[in-house]
Amino acid sequence: MEGFYRGLAQRARDLAERADPFTRRRLLDLALRYDARSKPATAGARPLPPPRATPPAAIFSGLGKD
Repeated sequence: MEGFYRGLAQRARDLAERADPFTRRRLLDLALRYDARSKPATAGARPLPPPRATPPAAIFSGLGKD
């Protein structure tokens, strides 16, 4: 997984070389975020929860309906 994010960071930097100044800054910021994700988590850091694929079940449970 680390190599995946490193590759995305490099791709964002490559695109930034040919972009206008506003887009370049955003792409370089994106590359920094990908670089951060490519590093293994430190012992004191709290891992992020996995993204939710479906809405919470309470939405479909019919709670609050008469």
